[in-house]
Amino acid sequence: MEPSNSESSEWEKGSKVFNDPVHGNMEFHPILVKIIDTPEFQRLRSIKQLGGAYFVYPGASHNRFEHSLGVAHLAGQFTRSLKEKQPELGIDKRDIICVEIAGLCHDLGHGPFSHLFDGMFMPKVKNNNGWKHEQMSIDMFEHIVARLKLTAMFDLESELKMLSRRSEGDKDNDLAFIKEMINGPKNEGEYEGRPSKPFLYEIVANKRTGIDVDKFDYFARDCHHLGIKNSFDHNRYIKFARVIEELSNIYEMFHTRSSLHRKAYQHKTNKCIELMIRDALLKADKKFEISTPVVNMQKNTEENMKNTSSSQTASLKKYFIPRILIGI
Repeated sequence: MEPSNSESSEWEKGSKVFNDPVHGNMEFHPILVKIIDTPEFQRLRSIKQLGGAYFVYPGASHNRFEHSLGVAHLAGQFTRSLKEKQPELGIDKRDIICVEIAGLCHDLGHGPFSHLFDGMFMPKVKNNNGWKHEQMSIDMFEHIVARLKLTAMFDLESELKMLSRRSEGDKDNDLAFIKEMINGPKNEGEYEGRPSKPFLYEIVANKRTGIDVDKFDYFARDCHHLGIKNSFDHNRYIKFARVIEELSNIYEMFHTRSSLHRKAYQHKTNKCIELMIRDALLKADKKFEISTPVVNMQKNTEENMKNTSSSQTASLKKYFIPRILIGI
């Protein structure tokens, strides 16, 4: 969907608008659209946001795809709000797009059934070796960057640098910045991407307080699909992010989180179903090696996209063989 010029004075050719049931119209810069259109990102359409909870709550049919779009949207909204209210922070368009990309790509590494895969399945087959979907998200992001450069002649790093006019001594590392926002810096407190703007690291995945736009989206989205009341207003929080009086609204956020865990995420039937799914994956792993590290991401992703409409037996095999890249 592309609006006319009269609808947006800042509309850029190649931008797209997605109509979302939670956030309404979400507009994305052409750079983000390039990432969204890759097979690696499109696979998120097949990964249920709440894993086995769909078998308990029929409305919980939403996927990681729309959640990732929602996080990117809120990340941009939050960063633009800070730029408008605190111009002294020096936030520019390049910073905003980088934060949006981090929000868009933060869940790229999820496997089948989302957290069931990395929380219940992988620890069993990898003997609790610390495998995390965040690190796989970074690996997938690096693969997307390489794919776009090779197949679409699109150099993400160069495109980002063109968004702002900075001094010749510009040492900001955009790709490192995006990866650090997803999984934190290599050494705690030592930022390579935006060392002069550490506050930007608390927007997508806040390692300090846990209050971030990832939660803002999944609280709103999960409550919407589960039919559970969401008492936290993320729009108000973003609007008054600098006001200490917002402590009461923050309380509502943690109250919503508690309600979701109590009523849905930790529902006894949901956990029983997830244990059965885990056992099925463990049995399948012996033959299909689901847990084996991905060797050729591009080949496995393309095979999955190409064979989704094959026969039932072949489909089952294709769902399991491409390992971490597949969403069931």
